[in-house]
Amino acid sequence: MVGSRRDFSRRRIGAAAALVLAGAALAGCGGGGSSTDPNRGKDAKSFTLTVTRNAIAGGKNAGEAEWLTGTVIPKFVAAEKAKGITAKVTFRGQGVDDEAYKTKLALDLKSRSGADIMDIDGIWVGEFAQAGYIRPLSEAVGAPADAWDGWSQIPGSVQQLALFDGKKYGIPSGTDGRLLYFNKKLFARAGLPADWQPKSWQEIIAAGRALKRLPGVTPIQLDAGTAMGEATSMQGALPLLAGAGAQIYQNGKWTGGGQALKSVLGLYAQIYGSEKLGDPELQQEAKGRDKSFEEFAAGKIGILAEGDYLWRDVLNPKDGVAKMKTRDTDVGFALIPAVSPGKGVRGQSFVSMSGGPLTVLNPNTEYPQQAFEFMEFMNSAEMVKARTAGTPEITSRTDVNKQILAGDPLLTFVSEKVLPVTSYRPGLAVYPQVSTALQEATAAVVSGKSPDQAAAQYTKKLEGIVGGPSHVSAQ
Repeated sequence: MVGSRRDFSRRRIGAAAALVLAGAALAGCGGGGSSTDPNRGKDAKSFTLTVTRNAIAGGKNAGEAEWLTGTVIPKFVAAEKAKGITAKVTFRGQGVDDEAYKTKLALDLKSRSGADIMDIDGIWVGEFAQAGYIRPLSEAVGAPADAWDGWSQIPGSVQQLALFDGKKYGIPSGTDGRLLYFNKKLFARAGLPADWQPKSWQEIIAAGRALKRLPGVTPIQLDAGTAMGEATSMQGALPLLAGAGAQIYQNGKWTGGGQALKSVLGLYAQIYGSEKLGDPELQQEAKGRDKSFEEFAAGKIGILAEGDYLWRDVLNPKDGVAKMKTRDTDVGFALIPAVSPGKGVRGQSFVSMSGGPLTVLNPNTEYPQQAFEFMEFMNSAEMVKARTAGTPEITSRTDVNKQILAGDPLLTFVSEKVLPVTSYRPGLAVYPQVSTALQEATAAVVSGKSPDQAAAQYTKKLEGIVGGPSHVSAQ
């Protein structure tokens, strides 16, 4: 589910799990009552905890399973023994698809059972919170939840991953970011700088116009349409919406087809319509995104909006799915600019979108204090560094990233420059439907509809999804 090297733009929420959660929201948590005292079991001289995540030895996310069973658990048990406390910690590994894992967690929590500590995807937080399955750490644990020294190493932007209605529900363990990639060789041929950093959308268009003069080159590829699925939202529509000064969900309302979305759709119209800077056929193919990876690696695409997944696992010269031997010398990267300086969300000049997992505490655990101690230990600098096992990846901790990413310019760039300006998707059950409607709006523009027409259709569909106009803002 939440492997540290995953591409979080692909995350979907399964229908079966959504039904379980929806039923819980209506019917309550179910099961018998249990104490909500955060100090219950605090002074126990011996305790038992169980930990689960979608990882299993010899199978899915095997490295995480081995890290937990071979490093984290034995070292935690030893640390407790040194304090005169006997701890027994058991790992319950899962190795199933994401929907099955989510459904299992939901059913366990609904019946007030399941593991004491679990990993969930950040986009599930709102659903689980609204269903009553998880509680804010400040309630479930009390004062120690805010006193953890690790919070000072997790940027506020990354802590958003664990927030719902302003309350913190877990500890983020990893994340990613979206940015612009460009081919330096093509840029040189087009007379563009090797250190390119656009400061507005029109500077992206200007670079695309220069690249258009090169035969056999697609100047700009920006994910659009439903064939790309969630990648359209994460790589394209949502960061652009943030760049236009809006979030898809803010202040309790969903953003409709107002000026911000019209600006986004207007950029799509320029790229795929009037300026003919993108390849619209790629956006309609079932494997279009994978094909865009291959074309970028082959030097046939000038600018590509993507996540750090492209660098880590796609273009990786050693084991990438579209190996690019010259990646380190020929691939440049830049922040995604707002429509113009200072016009992005929160007054930012640059924006991004991120995803990632977090560790949460089962509110029904007999030992909330000890469970949170394990969460702290598991997310300590020493344990997070051990989890990476020498493989560069973006963790939630700034101190660890500075150590392990020093040899990787792209991941360092994401950690230091992208994460401070990033945003996250709303963890609400209805989001996948909203995302699909957003994808359809981009597809409509790529197919020739005007931004105004596509925005109006989106607003109408959005109102039907979220319960009427009163839940939609006109921003």
